[in-house]
Amino acid sequence: MRFTFSLSLLGLICFAASLSASDWPHWRGPDRDGVSKETGLLKEWPKEGPSRAWLNTDVGMGYSGVSIAGGKLFTMGAREDTEFLICLDASDGKELWSARIGSRLGNNWGDGPRGTPSVDGERVYAMGGQGTLICAQVASGEVIWTKTTTSLGGKKPGWGFCESVLVDGPRVVCTPGGSEGAIVAFNKQDGEVLWRSKEVTNGAQYATVTPIEHNGQRQYLQLFTNSLVAVAADTGKQLWKTDWPNGRTAVIPTPIFHDGHVFITSGYGAGCKLAKVGPDNQVEDVYAHKDMTNHHGGVVRVGDHLYGSSERTWTCLEFKTGKVVWSERRVFGKGSVTCADGMLYCLDEGNGEVVLIDASPEGWKEHGRFKLEAQSEKRSRQGKVWTHPVVCNGKLFLRDQEQLSCYDVKAQ
Repeated sequence: MRFTFSLSLLGLICFAASLSASDWPHWRGPDRDGVSKETGLLKEWPKEGPSRAWLNTDVGMGYSGVSIAGGKLFTMGAREDTEFLICLDASDGKELWSARIGSRLGNNWGDGPRGTPSVDGERVYAMGGQGTLICAQVASGEVIWTKTTTSLGGKKPGWGFCESVLVDGPRVVCTPGGSEGAIVAFNKQDGEVLWRSKEVTNGAQYATVTPIEHNGQRQYLQLFTNSLVAVAADTGKQLWKTDWPNGRTAVIPTPIFHDGHVFITSGYGAGCKLAKVGPDNQVEDVYAHKDMTNHHGGVVRVGDHLYGSSERTWTCLEFKTGKVVWSERRVFGKGSVTCADGMLYCLDEGNGEVVLIDASPEGWKEHGRFKLEAQSEKRSRQGKVWTHPVVCNGKLFLRDQEQLSCYDVKAQ
């Protein structure tokens, strides 16, 4: 482990006090929905794009996203044969510390970790591409405990473990898969197993556990290749499930829950569906079609509408009906999306171009675009710019492998 920074107890207290409602402490942001709470951002970009605040060229190989909390940025990357959890100063991109996770995941589509760290108070949790989960001190990177999914009977999926672990109340939740229970909850303090979902024994896939509140009960949703499953947060007992026979190749995007309804989508021709969950956890399909076939760029809900990339077509759907409101194919390539201050930040995975558009059912209306300048020369030939954009504290964060860029998007 490499340490380049330390804090006193006073520093820890200051960190906790500095956490902001606009922070991005885990996968898909504060509410885990890909929507930032930021306001006061640029509504129009200059011709050359927003100005770059800083660039770090050594965050390691991998597709790991970024989390930001208390002025610190957390990500993961592979350096030589080892995967690390890495902490930077979010204001200037300088490295504060790194903590060893485990051996490097090797894969034809690109080596290294895929998930996003989760910050919870004075601790940060991260799972590497081989399925090793660590809990570390936010201040120093000192590793408090470590668990491996293989010790729980889990089997690494074909493209490695991509899940961003959920920290919820006293629990850290992830999906090693396997016959002993696919979903596991650990005690976040010491890593001891609290429960396993014994009725759910699917193999691990690539989606992340989603917490919801439904009829006064805390539930965890997880998407597998054949079904969407909900388990009780306190016990892991299965509460309901609905079939998803279309996800045979892989399921990656995070489910979206709103007003008693769950939207799921997958790539590889699978399509999408909306399921309604009743007061007694009975489930019925509302619609299912292929007008939103999202690979792994994610979908965001803004009001009554969904936005995302359906293969090479950017699409807006009505959430409750599934009706296509608009679709644009020629304007932009397939990619990922984040929403902030009423705008969509769309990233083309093929060439690294970023576009700013209205999050509006009125249609695709651009307010600027630019091409990510710092792109990796080490990326696998089969790899693309797959790390999702993040908007936090007036900054736009974009990553391509070892290159992490920060742009200023705050309105002056």
